[in-house]
Amino acid sequence: MLMQGKTGLVVGVANKNSIAWAIAERLAAEGARLIFSYQSERLAERVAPLVKELGPSHLVLQCDASSDAEIDALFAQIGQQSETLDCLIHSIAFANREELSGQFVTTSREGFRLANDVSAYSLVALARRAAPLMAKAGGGSIVALTYLGSERVIPNYNVMGVAKAALEASVRYLAADLGPQGIRVNAISAGPISTLAARGIAGFTGMLKQVADKAPLRRNTEAAEVGDTALFLCSDLSRGVTGEIIHVDSGYHIVGM
Repeated sequence: MLMQGKTGLVVGVANKNSIAWAIAERLAAEGARLIFSYQSERLAERVAPLVKELGPSHLVLQCDASSDAEIDALFAQIGQQSETLDCLIHSIAFANREELSGQFVTTSREGFRLANDVSAYSLVALARRAAPLMAKAGGGSIVALTYLGSERVIPNYNVMGVAKAALEASVRYLAADLGPQGIRVNAISAGPISTLAARGIAGFTGMLKQVADKAPLRRNTEAAEVGDTALFLCSDLSRGVTGEIIHVDSGYHIVGM
C-alpha cells in the first residue's frame, strides 16, 4: 500500500477513459484518499458516479482551473478536509477545436492565450496553492501530463504542442522553486491514448496507427501504464526524482524514422 495515509488531488478527470482516471484508480488501489475537481456541472454528472465507485472516503469538488478565485475556493475546501496534501495530478489541457487542424501559423491570438492559460499556467496556479499543504506533510509530489508534440512537430497538434512545451518548462522551474520544501515536480509524456480530448485532434486515428507500427514495442500506450508511472512518481519510491519528463509511449519518442 504505497499511498496508505496519503491524500491526493486529481484535476482533469472527464470520464472513465481519461488518463487522470486511470491514475486515480491506481492511487486509490494503493490506499490514497483522493479529492477530485471538476470544471462544470456537465462534467460533474460524469465524474461523481465514477468517484462513488472508488468508495466513500473520496471527495468531489467544483473548480474551473482558469479562475484564480475558483482555485482559491477549492483549496479552502481542501484545507477544511485535510491539513496536508501529498500529491497533485494535473491532467488539464484545452484548445479550441479549430486550432487543432490545419497549420499552426493560423493560430489566433485568443486561441494561443487560451491554450497556454488552461494547459500550462493552471499547473503554476495549482502548485502555488498546493505547496503550503505539501510542506506541512514534509513534502509532496506534483505530476503533470504532457505529450511528444511539445518536442516535435505533430500534424494538427499545433498550439497544444506549444502549450505542452510551456508546461514542461514550468515543471522544471517549479521543481527548482519547490524542491527546498521537499516537493517534487515531474511530468509524464504519454503516447496517444483514445481519450475525449485526444479525439478532438484531426487525424488522431492515424497517430495511433503510426505509433503501433513504429514504436519499439509495436503497440499503443495503455492508460494503466501511465497510472503505474504516476503511482511511482507520487510514492516515496521516486523520492530522488524531480524536474523530469518521463516518456510512457512504448518507446516511440526514440525513433527517428
